[in-house]
Amino acid sequence: MSEYIEYNWRTSTTIEEALRNSRKPNDQNHRTNALKDLQKLIQSYEEPLPQDEKTLQKFLHARKYDVPESFELFKNYFSYRKQHPEVFSNLTLESQDIISAIENGLPGVLPQKDRKGRSVLVFTGANWDCSYPLLSIYRALWLILERYIEHIHNQTNGFVVIVDWTEFTFRQTSNLKPSILKLMIEGLQDCFPARFKGVHFIGQSWYVEMALAVIKPFLNEKIKERIYVHGNNLSTLHEHVHKDVLPTDMGGEQPSYNPETFLASLRVKGDVKK
Repeated sequence: MSEYIEYNWRTSTTIEEALRNSRKPNDQNHRTNALKDLQKLIQSYEEPLPQDEKTLQKFLHARKYDVPESFELFKNYFSYRKQHPEVFSNLTLESQDIISAIENGLPGVLPQKDRKGRSVLVFTGANWDCSYPLLSIYRALWLILERYIEHIHNQTNGFVVIVDWTEFTFRQTSNLKPSILKLMIEGLQDCFPARFKGVHFIGQSWYVEMALAVIKPFLNEKIKERIYVHGNNLSTLHEHVHKDVLPTDMGGEQPSYNPETFLASLRVKGDVKK
């Protein structure tokens, strides 16, 4: 793939020319041209898809304004949503399974961003009583990400994920269905317009590691490089996410995470940290 190809000064751009464009400097002129090129690609597509600037910017940010890659992500997103109604049916805070998952901290978002400006998503595995399936946790995650990705700050700086497996039991592990794990990887890795800067596992047992081994073949190399397994060594976690934003149960300096407070903030229209 050629790099740093300059945009033409011509007023029209063919589909082929747009597809040849790759990453360029992130200046305003480039952003404007990238948006126009992406809109042209969408207009030429066989199915009607949204073309508004606010929607397209999310996908351009997620792929650093690489137009062809943004277009592929854009198509994947809408195709995935169409193919998996079990994930997206009634994807609102009116769904009891989503409420139950968020009330258990599966997942949640810490009140403060980290020192790199990234939103920190947390999962407290031991709180899962398995009265709702893994799919419900995924639905809650997707809903939260959709809310947060509306803000340019999150589009630009991305997310960090911390999964706390402390006291996660063998019985709970049997509910980590491989088919749902694969569905989650497919959606988050290849379809959702977000930058995941790191995924951190803490407190995991040997049987959790065995259960999660099934997802490894489905991960791309970039994601594999961003997964960190800390076990009980929280000091290595703090090298990536500083203690000043983490709750005490993760060795941090903040109060324990409160799922009820987070859920209340989600219920307030527009109350998502920018």
